Amino acid sequence: MSLSNELSYLSVAELKTKIASRELSPVDIIEGVIGRIEERNESLNAFVHLDFEGARQRAKKAEDQLMSGEDVGIMHGIPTALKDLFDFKPGWPSTFGGIPALKDFIADFYCVYAERMEQKGAILVGKTNSPVMGFRGTCDNYLFGPSRNPFNLAKNTGGSSGGSAAAVADGLLPVAEGTDGGGSIRIPAAWCGLYGYKASFGRIPFVARPNVFGGLNPFLFEGTLTRNVEDAAIGLTALAGYDSRDPFSIDDKVNYMGALSKSVKGMKIAYSPDFDVFPVDKQVAEVVRNAVKVFEQAGAHVEEVKFGITRDQRELSDLWSRLILPSNIDTLENFKAQGIDILKDHKGDLPPQYIEWLEKGYKLNVLDMNRDQHMRTEIYDSIQNVLEQYDLIITPTVASLPVDNTNDGNTMGPTQINGVEVDPLIGWCLTYFTNFTGHPSASIPAGLSKENLPIGMQIIGRRYADTDVLAASAVFERMRPWNSIYDICKNRDISNFIAN
Repeated sequence: MSLSNELSYLSVAELKTKIASRELSPVDIIEGVIGRIEERNESLNAFVHLDFEGARQRAKKAEDQLMSGEDVGIMHGIPTALKDLFDFKPGWPSTFGGIPALKDFIADFYCVYAERMEQKGAILVGKTNSPVMGFRGTCDNYLFGPSRNPFNLAKNTGGSSGGSAAAVADGLLPVAEGTDGGGSIRIPAAWCGLYGYKASFGRIPFVARPNVFGGLNPFLFEGTLTRNVEDAAIGLTALAGYDSRDPFSIDDKVNYMGALSKSVKGMKIAYSPDFDVFPVDKQVAEVVRNAVKVFEQAGAHVEEVKFGITRDQRELSDLWSRLILPSNIDTLENFKAQGIDILKDHKGDLPPQYIEWLEKGYKLNVLDMNRDQHMRTEIYDSIQNVLEQYDLIITPTVASLPVDNTNDGNTMGPTQINGVEVDPLIGWCLTYFTNFTGHPSASIPAGLSKENLPIGMQIIGRRYADTDVLAASAVFERMRPWNSIYDICKNRDISNFIAN
């Protein structure tokens, strides 16, 4: 077996152990990752920028530090990837989700993920695919095309962190960055059979300039996509912590790793098959309904609940789109000030659905935005009221199975589920409610469909109760381990795809 295949499905924790024992060096690991990417990325379209030379240099430095006995960080020698959206490393291109006009734009600053991961010893190998401005729950764009789901290459990965999800599920990396403004970590986790963790707002700093307050409407997050819960806890340990550049950054210390051994016995868990308002595919609903029973077997008390949400799901998905528009418009206006007027000179770089929403966004007034915050408050109160009585909430992560990729750079989600119309951008995602509210939430693999496509279950905790979400996730993983599902990815025929 080649080194790249031997290392492909080792976890962050396993790699850390092998590095510490000198069984593997950071150089060995990076060479294995590079070989795996070279062999399989063409079939996935997961990576859109690669820096193998830089990764090799950093791996050699990491090896030297280890051999000299220097103190090393929690991610020392671990390969990871950055998402190609609002995510930056000096000298690397940033196309903001495959906008052709920005293909040569080079960042000269760090996002928190890249900065903290490198500070803790991780080695960034490249950037992964995402949709234009992250404004949808699928992963496709006109510059790079769609990312392909390693469980079925005809299917989409979900988005917006779709390239990262494909890379981790296919064993190219043990962990990759996701960002989450409406579910962009959890959606591709659900469709690619991964554990996607979105922390409480403030746990992981969100550092943005010139507008540090741009991550509030809705709440925006950085986080991880991994194949198991322990690796997510390691990633959260590396990323979380106070940062004076973020006025909402939490200044406390939490033992995320300690949460992994906790029990859920005695916990009260609220289960909702549809968050009151979402039509949900029957296979998705059945798999999640059966998965919830695991918590009863573990000693928790599970009850089906209603939230009292009275607004139509289409009204609420439109609310999400309006809330996130100001930060999108701000980004476009900043590029305009730098001489790149995307809307005027490169309008064809943007999907028509996105242009339509931008036009609406430029017309929003103060009264409109205040009314939207009133609606957002209704969702916050409905979730908070349930969490006054329960420790956790369980729902499906998304309402549909993975959709087929299109060949026009504009793959979207379903337009109908169970005969009910949904917004194909994000209306089939039960994730964006916690971007309204800031609660910690994760997507965990709940099982497979009849077509062997992954189905995700969403676990939501009380504000700042990240350890409850991690504890419940770890209990579920112990009782219903899912590692064997990656055999589907391992065994797929790449030569067939490349030949076509």
